[in-house]
Amino acid sequence: MQKGLARPGYYFIDNQGVIREKFFEAKYRERLTGNSLIARLFPELGEEVTETVDAPHLQVALEQSDRTGVPGTRVTLGAQVRLPADVHVYAPSVQGYKPIKLVIDPIPEIDVKPAAYPPSKTLFLPAINEKVPVFERTFRISQDVKVSSGMDFAGSLGKDGKTITIAGQLDYQACDQTKCYMPASVPVKWQLQVFPLDRTRAPVEIRHK
Repeated sequence: MQKGLARPGYYFIDNQGVIREKFFEAKYRERLTGNSLIARLFPELGEEVTETVDAPHLQVALEQSDRTGVPGTRVTLGAQVRLPADVHVYAPSVQGYKPIKLVIDPIPEIDVKPAAYPPSKTLFLPAINEKVPVFERTFRISQDVKVSSGMDFAGSLGKDGKTITIAGQLDYQACDQTKCYMPASVPVKWQLQVFPLDRTRAPVEIRHK
């Protein structure tokens, strides 16, 4: 059914006319939004803070590239973590310690993609003569989710659409130069309003013949 159809995608071209990035999805019904694309290239510009959560030894600013979408929309969620100057958390590649991890609760309305973490810093712990990968100060975890494009879900939206709550938790263990604190979890959530697809046909005079 898709033979001959143009496949939607994006190119990022610099001011010298050089293609620096390209974004195409394998599935025809899966579409990045313009905002989610900007969030990938320039996270500080492409995401809107929706809530700030204070937790033991850190603060989390919840972000999302889009507040609205349609079936097949791919949205970027974010958790920007701020740590005090003398505190660190462990990166996912750590061995033998509890790493920081963003966990999204599964719901049928969305497909959760793997979370993306920034490059870690290697920290030397002289007390135990170990080097460990950590995050310090301020860093961002990005999480892409795709709105279901299934027929049953699309049919349930009606004329006005519905609001989906995407919930989960941020698991971590904070440490400073002398001790590690008890592992903790921060509840997180985002809301996305999903509208039905616009299936209004193009005017007859511009339809493909």
